Amino acid sequence: MSINKYSRTLTQDSTLPGAQAMLYAIGLKESDMGKAQVGIASAGYDGNSCNMHLNALANEVKQAVWNQEMIGLVFNTIGVSDGMSNGTEGMRYSLVSREVIADSIETVCGAQYYDGLIAVVGCDKNMPGALIAMGRLNRPAIMVYGGTIAAGHWKGKSLNIVSAFEALGEKLANQLSDEDYKGIIQHACPGAGACGGMYTANTMASAIEALGMALPGSSSNPALTKEKSQECIEAARAMWVILEKDIKPKDVMTGRAFENALTVVMALGGSTNAVIHLIAMAKAVGLRLTQEDFQRVSDKTPLIADFKPSGKYMMEDLHKIGGTPFVMKYLLDKGFLHGDCLTVTGKTVAENLQAIPEINFENQDLIFPIEKPIKKSGHIQILYGNLAEKGSVAKITGKEGERFKGTARVFNGEFELTDGIRSGKIKAGDVVVIRYVGPKGAPGMPEMLKPTSLIMGSGLGKSVALITDGRFSGGTHGFVVGHITPEAFDGGLLALVEDGDWIEIDIKKHQLNLLVDEKVLAIRRSHYKQPSLPVSNGVLFKYAKLVKTAADGCVTDEN
Repeated sequence: MSINKYSRTLTQDSTLPGAQAMLYAIGLKESDMGKAQVGIASAGYDGNSCNMHLNALANEVKQAVWNQEMIGLVFNTIGVSDGMSNGTEGMRYSLVSREVIADSIETVCGAQYYDGLIAVVGCDKNMPGALIAMGRLNRPAIMVYGGTIAAGHWKGKSLNIVSAFEALGEKLANQLSDEDYKGIIQHACPGAGACGGMYTANTMASAIEALGMALPGSSSNPALTKEKSQECIEAARAMWVILEKDIKPKDVMTGRAFENALTVVMALGGSTNAVIHLIAMAKAVGLRLTQEDFQRVSDKTPLIADFKPSGKYMMEDLHKIGGTPFVMKYLLDKGFLHGDCLTVTGKTVAENLQAIPEINFENQDLIFPIEKPIKKSGHIQILYGNLAEKGSVAKITGKEGERFKGTARVFNGEFELTDGIRSGKIKAGDVVVIRYVGPKGAPGMPEMLKPTSLIMGSGLGKSVALITDGRFSGGTHGFVVGHITPEAFDGGLLALVEDGDWIEIDIKKHQLNLLVDEKVLAIRRSHYKQPSLPVSNGVLFKYAKLVKTAADGCVTDEN
């Protein structure tokens, strides 16, 4: 059966002999010319443990696609290691890479007329980048997540990437020996796979599985397992189904499907980065998703998973007890998911979960009952106020408290903060302000994982709050508020904060306010001058000129 659609132009149009000749040159035969061509986008590269195994997985997908009587053709897209770039100037390229990934996948598939797309992705921005491209192309598409890393170990302690960052804070506070510091660094990441807690990679993988764009279990199948290899085979089989039935991303990525994704993010305690990524993914299929949608779903969805960074467990632990489908079946049975949403299996969410067993709360304590949750409502909270007129995003799991009032300690960038921690400038009761690290101001809206980890490691995690126009890693925990909009570079009130000003964060009232008299602020504003953009050419310059606000998903392709 031929299900070739888009590539028919190249293979059957007699006025394109050059294209046909080049297809023969890559090894195709005349009998292949009527077959569907599937582009396999791999974000694999050697320099990042999250991505180092993806090219091998892409080749497994390719072989499986050929076994399904389709043409599998691998091409590559880029990746940026958040774990490696965090705390450096290189982190400015992380969020930018999402747009480069989306643009590059769209470009290749659009130019090569591929009928379908399977994206094999690993680190944080790989996944939303691939999904944005899928939405733009609107051709049958499936995401294969590279999978989570195994936990590391040092002297009986379970480790992950955040352990390495927090170890630096402990070392600076003279609470960790050189031997233990080196031991943690050398053993935190034992091999291939994305960061193991409910950080951004596992958050986005779970959200995309719930959205219906990845196969059941994709988000929880660890990187180096037989289940992940089997998933590669099943992805090829599913591609045949969705090509035959002409199931496209816009058929799957509906408003109700996005609500499923938001629900799973809240139930699992996912990363705040999900806010900007899911907003951007929705825009790619012509849907409007807002920060208020996150608040609405958060208000009605309990936090039921005890995952790191604030909890106990890693994604590999969820896999051992049944994986993401295990949680989704429970949420579906309790009425929290829309079971009629179509998925890339060709079946609905409910049909995919039909054979999944019920959760046994007697033999595991990773997932809590809805009736006795870790937190009765979601951890992601959207705050407004004079410091965040267009919104900000807080991650409150219930362990941080719901109100913080303190005096501002202001830093223009995270490197100033690092110096401030070393010099003892930050004291208990401070609200640490990191500004000019927003989408335009950085540019690139880097994550503040190193600052929050240093604060945690130095023992100040429970006694200070931190606010920023930058982002946070999924590994961040503590009383933190990010995505402040408008950002300081755009003249947001954050730019006018001075050391000693009182700031109040009220989670129950959803407020973030600077407690300074309006007359004083008017004088400060009269003296304010926008700083010059810290770049003058290249991809960061282009990004700064095109990027929308964090509230708009930091997209670069709309007016």
